[in-house]
Amino acid sequence: MLHCPFIRSAVYSGLFLATGLAPALALDPTGDWKVADGVANIRVQQCNGSMWGAVAWEQTPGGRDTHNPDVSKQNRPTLGMPILIDMKKKPGVDQWEGQVYNAKDGQYYSSTIKPIDPDHLEIQGCVLGFLCGGETWTRVAGPIPSSSNSMASSAPKTTAPPPKTAAPKTTGAAPKTTGSVNAAPKGPKPASSAQPADQVGDICLLPDIAGFTH
Repeated sequence: MLHCPFIRSAVYSGLFLATGLAPALALDPTGDWKVADGVANIRVQQCNGSMWGAVAWEQTPGGRDTHNPDVSKQNRPTLGMPILIDMKKKPGVDQWEGQVYNAKDGQYYSSTIKPIDPDHLEIQGCVLGFLCGGETWTRVAGPIPSSSNSMASSAPKTTAPPPKTAAPKTTGAAPKTTGSVNAAPKGPKPASSAQPADQVGDICLLPDIAGFTH
């Protein structure tokens, strides 16, 4: 009984050391992120082993890549435009390196992305290794499961046409009506609760990304 306090202390110390040595769970950078000034959401997804990011939502719809030095791309929509380019994971850390496209000046910069926590992503960009700047993005949609990666598999094609069905025959004239059928009730229309349709979807299928990853 004289050794109980010592044994108890040793057990607690062992639990503390085991907890401290346990590896931290890796943070997932995939999903939708709102940029620092709130003008756009960037969808980050793994495409053929690399992280890519594209504009999934924009505060002002109808934007164009007007500052691109390539004249043929100056009229392309900013919605769906690749922003994070072919980012590779650094060994042993939750950090990815590649390029970032800055639509404000039409230039590409060396860049890294690093999840700070599950809801914040830090992005850093540098010009020729210096003049570095960065910002923090905030998560607006959860991680994208790896099974959703479109580059891993494709849906099987079907060649058989659907079976034909004969339209039912009518033997008499339609009954006459004296009032409006399906008349809408008077009064204000209820506000729609549906969210806007996702206009980007799987960014791995976007031409600018799919052409690069194949």
